[in-house]
Amino acid sequence: MKSINWTGEVLARKEALLGDLAGLLKIPSVKDAGTSEAGKPMGREIARALAFMLELAEREQWRTCNLDGYAGYAEYGPSESADYIGVLCHLDVVPAPGPWTSPPFEPEVRDGKLYARGAIDDKGPTMAAFYAMKIVKELGLPMKHRVRIIFGTDEEHTMSCMEHYRRVEKMPVAGFAPDAEFPIIHAEKGQINTRIVLQKSGDAGEQVGTGQGEMALIFFHSGSAANMVPASAEAAVTGELSVLKAIAGQFNDYCSGNHLKGTAALQDGTLVLTLHGKAAHGMEPQLGVNAGLQLVHFLRDYDFQPDARHFIGCLDDYFYDDSAGRRIGIACEDEIMGPLTVNVGIMRYEALECTEPSFAYLNIRFPLVADELRHVETIRDKVGKYRFAMEPPILKKPHHVAKEHPMIAALQAIYREETLLEPELLTTGGGTYASFLDNGVAFGALFPGKENVAHQTDEYIEIDELLQATVIYARAIYELANLDF
Repeated sequence: MKSINWTGEVLARKEALLGDLAGLLKIPSVKDAGTSEAGKPMGREIARALAFMLELAEREQWRTCNLDGYAGYAEYGPSESADYIGVLCHLDVVPAPGPWTSPPFEPEVRDGKLYARGAIDDKGPTMAAFYAMKIVKELGLPMKHRVRIIFGTDEEHTMSCMEHYRRVEKMPVAGFAPDAEFPIIHAEKGQINTRIVLQKSGDAGEQVGTGQGEMALIFFHSGSAANMVPASAEAAVTGELSVLKAIAGQFNDYCSGNHLKGTAALQDGTLVLTLHGKAAHGMEPQLGVNAGLQLVHFLRDYDFQPDARHFIGCLDDYFYDDSAGRRIGIACEDEIMGPLTVNVGIMRYEALECTEPSFAYLNIRFPLVADELRHVETIRDKVGKYRFAMEPPILKKPHHVAKEHPMIAALQAIYREETLLEPELLTTGGGTYASFLDNGVAFGALFPGKENVAHQTDEYIEIDELLQATVIYARAIYELANLDF
């Protein structure tokens, strides 16, 4: 390989990289069905983020394409090559609730870290890949294959962007997603994503004020994304004043006894309970504290109206304090991918008439050994006992690239030389775009031993590690573009 000071090339472009990244991070690209329209299926802000990256690519005189707003790409290399290498990134982000130190869409550097929603997941790594390809281009390095950076827009939800891409474009011969951890993730768990929807047992009037002491659950809200552990939950209860005061005291005791933070506010005959947990990525629910399920568990002891009892009973019996699926009967694990996990990411209950039904959203991640169709039937049967109906689930098969694939050896060598660390092969419960490729792996950008703050408040990326990832990606783009498959 031509002798190249890859680190020097990245450092020479540091300020430009950080400036373009700041511009991207300022766009609140959360999926918004309310602003969806033709050409902007994920909403106005995600469309703006896609346009931003395509404009940067056009500045580099790369070949670009906007695929109906679902995805876009920037391509460089010999146009006559039959195959191409894919670098699969995403521009959408999860919502940014909670008390941030600085506003989540106003990027700020503190102590060598760049804070903003999307800094590590996945806008920082996306810009690293962009500048990596820019370096390869500006150095005039030879390439056998085209390289295409693919910008997805729906990774945090159903990945409909990549489904659309797969329908309208030929897929890469190989590639990587800079959307997970280093060294190399060559296996990803499968997923079951579904809503379980409460079937009402009577009209709204019959469902309020029928419990003991005329007590009723008016609403229960927790979570905003299926693949996040909810960091807060809120419920409103009505009833006799003396009963509500007693519940408020019991709630305070419950929070204190379980080392939880919560408040009980009584006003005009309504008691509002608020409980705070700890956010975490849905692939590792055991690392968070599910505020919704903690509040459900507290409410389980009270005699509410029938629908509320069904809602609370189902969630408490099958999901409270159990992210492994044991209570609902789907627990399993294997040596390659580890155990199945369950995250209840969104919980909604409304006693009064509204356009949205009461439901809970399940995000289940399963290993190779799992029988996902049997698991679906088990869940459907169990939740049906509490008058829940399961919507047709979105299923994603597990993904695995053999360690003998030539791309694996190339990426391992690059990682070893740039970090002086051993490039062990990893598996994950997370789902990345890499699983859409027969020969796709997740490759960074989080380095070993570092805190994973994706989906959390005060999300950040360390600037030095962003630059090191750019070095690794520049080498990866160059070497994969010249690899014989």
